Amino acid sequence: MSKTPFKKISFYYRGSNPRAPVWEKRIKSWIKKRYPETIFLETGIFPKQKKDAPNLLIVLGGDGTILEASQKYQKWNSLIFGLNLGHVGFLASVREPKNFLSGISKIFKKKYRALPRMLIKAVIYRKNKKIFSAYALNDVAVQNLLGMVDIEVFVDNHPVQYIHGTGVLIATATGTTAYNLSAHGPIVMPDIKCLIITELLDHNIPTPSLIIKRNRNIILKIKDFRKQNRFIIKKTGETADVVLTTDTENIISLQKGDKIIIRRSERLVRFAELEKNYFFKSLQEKFAFR
Repeated sequence: MSKTPFKKISFYYRGSNPRAPVWEKRIKSWIKKRYPETIFLETGIFPKQKKDAPNLLIVLGGDGTILEASQKYQKWNSLIFGLNLGHVGFLASVREPKNFLSGISKIFKKKYRALPRMLIKAVIYRKNKKIFSAYALNDVAVQNLLGMVDIEVFVDNHPVQYIHGTGVLIATATGTTAYNLSAHGPIVMPDIKCLIITELLDHNIPTPSLIIKRNRNIILKIKDFRKQNRFIIKKTGETADVVLTTDTENIISLQKGDKIIIRRSERLVRFAELEKNYFFKSLQEKFAFR
């Protein structure tokens, strides 16, 4: 038996995933046998202060589950170790269940690299008053759910785009393999700290995505859209046509004249990486590169 490098460990997964509690039990048994002094925090109970937070957060699920976990634990700086029980698993540290326990072994033997990933923060101003703020690991999207919206895009105070389309996406490098990729945006290595602006179905002359330095501010101004109140946001009861989403965790109804400022956050999320060139291997598997 060896001394544990992680005093407190917690698990995170969705209750709808039947394989997750099975793997939680197997992994706990493996750790208890070799590192009996490890403390396991109760699954599904989120820490209220840093002293109660896990040193290691083991996430069982796909990329969506890992995104949820990073959102909920972002302030505690826990090391996130994702075990893929979803599809491709771009954010997972280990993609194949047959390698889960060997991956756990590497983590406890400190054979990993802690890869910091940048978060972005979006703040909404309405009539010069701050009404909402949230963090995102992947992206912030502004879009009309069933129609068009006119958006002015600025980098710092410089106008760079006028979009007359379904919306705009601001992605981190981590998020370039998610919604950004579906919108034909570029793929950026996750250790590059930058922001990517990608228009969504612009009816003007199409413009390519713009990659900007991490210390720049992006400003989005909602200029116009047809107000039809076709949707109701379940959480707030607000009617909506144009919405802002952050990693799909938050959905906020927007109005004409709203201003959104998006910038790099002071917070980082740490992911455990076991393999060198893991990102390129993920790309190779997803796109069948040879």
